Amino acid sequence: MVNTDDFIKRLEIILDYYNLNASSFADKIGVQRSSMSHLLSGRNKPSLDFILKIIEIFPDVDLYWILNGKGFFPKNSEISPDPNSNSTASKAGTPSSIDLFSQISTLLESNLDHPKTNQIKASIENENTDEIEKIVFFYKNGTFKIYSPN
Repeated sequence: MVNTDDFIKRLEIILDYYNLNASSFADKIGVQRSSMSHLLSGRNKPSLDFILKIIEIFPDVDLYWILNGKGFFPKNSEISPDPNSNSTASKAGTPSSIDLFSQISTLLESNLDHPKTNQIKASIENENTDEIEKIVFFYKNGTFKIYSPN
């Protein structure tokens, strides 16, 4: 069964990613604005039809991710683990190794059409010469990942 609160958080991530408000999102997937409002407020649970419309209109949304948080969003954001890396990533206390720094250009190139890409590029170009010790990503679901360049 889908946890409605977690589903709403993932829906808000989609809205933020595509830079849409609830009304424009509802219009885009072809549902009534009130349905979207009731869903976001927790009054109603998502229907199968609602979920299918999302994954039809937004192909970057993975079905398993939107339903239960397993998988990746957007679909192409998966970073393959590098066993030779000293980086650590934690999700709910489970460590795994990935080398974010060797793959950042690949990620940027794969998301060139995304409006936030230019912001990321600008911030990287404006970096001073200080070395990065670590980068920590905090997710809305309470998990986090830590990346170290060494």
